[in-house]
Amino acid sequence: MNVLFAFAFSLFGYISGSLPFSIWITRLLKGVDVRDSGSGHATTTNTIRQAGFGAGVLVLIFDLSKGFIPVWLAFHYSPAIWITPLTAACVVSGHCWPIFAQFRGGMGLACAGGGLLAVSPLSFLILVAMLIVLVLITRHPARASVLVGVISAPALWLFGLRGIEFWIAVAAGIVIAYRFLIDWNRRYHELWLDRNNPH
Repeated sequence: MNVLFAFAFSLFGYISGSLPFSIWITRLLKGVDVRDSGSGHATTTNTIRQAGFGAGVLVLIFDLSKGFIPVWLAFHYSPAIWITPLTAACVVSGHCWPIFAQFRGGMGLACAGGGLLAVSPLSFLILVAMLIVLVLITRHPARASVLVGVISAPALWLFGLRGIEFWIAVAAGIVIAYRFLIDWNRRYHELWLDRNNPH
């Protein structure tokens, strides 16, 4: 029974994560694919760059929601606690490799944040605070997002948040780190290294 629930929540999480709101909204407003310029990623910052601040805020809300809803449902209705972080990982995977957008998506931090918000608002606030600090330090939103994704689990542990929110951060962080490694090994490493590029 647990396996069936795990499959159902994982599938729902992946499909939810695969909804490419940044692509749809940018195409609707500007008639372009958000991935064709800037960082090449379907992200909030790239949406802001191409379609404006309002569009970016809308994308952020949708991306948070598509992480929040599946994780909240898994947290409250799945029969085993491990299904919740698995669902979160599948949401982030869907965002990074969306079935509805040729498997070319974003970095997944907003979806991960939505998942954390579903189980622990304090964890979400810590993640947001780390992101703001790292963006100010690095002046590179994508780099800051990856760093937050990777260090969020150790940070939550240090803050004494060692329950389900910690395991969600671990699961999502693994996917985000892998997503970054794919970028690095393929064609985006120049952008990641270029401090003057607002990737």
